Amino acid sequence: MGDLLKGKRGLVMGVANDRSIAWGIARALAGEGAELAFTYQGDMFAERVRPLAESLGSDLLVDVDVTNDDSLDAAFRALGDRWGKLDFLVHAIAFSNKDELTGRFMNTSRENFKNSLDISCYSLIEVARRAHPLMAEGGSILTLTYGGSNRVTPFYNVMGVAKAALEATVRYLANDLGPDGIRVNAISPGPMKTLAGAAIGGARKTFRHTQANAPLRANATLEAIGGTAVWLTSDWAACTTGEIVTVDGGYHVLGMPQSENL
Repeated sequence: MGDLLKGKRGLVMGVANDRSIAWGIARALAGEGAELAFTYQGDMFAERVRPLAESLGSDLLVDVDVTNDDSLDAAFRALGDRWGKLDFLVHAIAFSNKDELTGRFMNTSRENFKNSLDISCYSLIEVARRAHPLMAEGGSILTLTYGGSNRVTPFYNVMGVAKAALEATVRYLANDLGPDGIRVNAISPGPMKTLAGAAIGGARKTFRHTQANAPLRANATLEAIGGTAVWLTSDWAACTTGEIVTVDGGYHVLGMPQSENL
């Protein structure tokens, strides 16, 4: 264990299981001495998250539905009562109807469009607003995005639009909260073998394609993403805000596949 984050307290939102990107981040943060709290939604996820939290020495778990104001208020009130302050927040929350992550983008329903943008993007604004008073001494807010936000990716569909909105939200929140010493950034991993990633049509093909063509010939690992999160939540990133930090083996720099795969 290191001590880069020793004395810092933070909330991790979005752990689903031990393969979640949020879990990789939580493990890395705890490994550098951070004290963590976790959110979950409903009893089913509580059963998954509680043993993971306990393995990192955390007993602070709060049930949160990010589409419900009362639920959010109660969660941050509990954090304030327990800790009195917050040094960082990890927002790893996104959702879209799986049935609409295949087929044609133009067939996106109005209901799923609004729901996807609400949960995947607007929720960051809601949690930032509530985290703000707990970060009186400054802090770091971190979210997760994906390259389908600015380049068309097969089957990503409405999630690409949601992530584009999320990245714009990162920039606007960074400007809003900067005078208060609060930094807002996003990590953009490549394809990952996670519960969320599996919901996207053609996920296995996408994973193999990026692995075969990325300059490093590798997709991101939970450890690599976790290490990036440690930097962004630590004092070493004191002058970094409004950034989308890509962790994808370099795939985002390509204009075409590698010559052997053309």
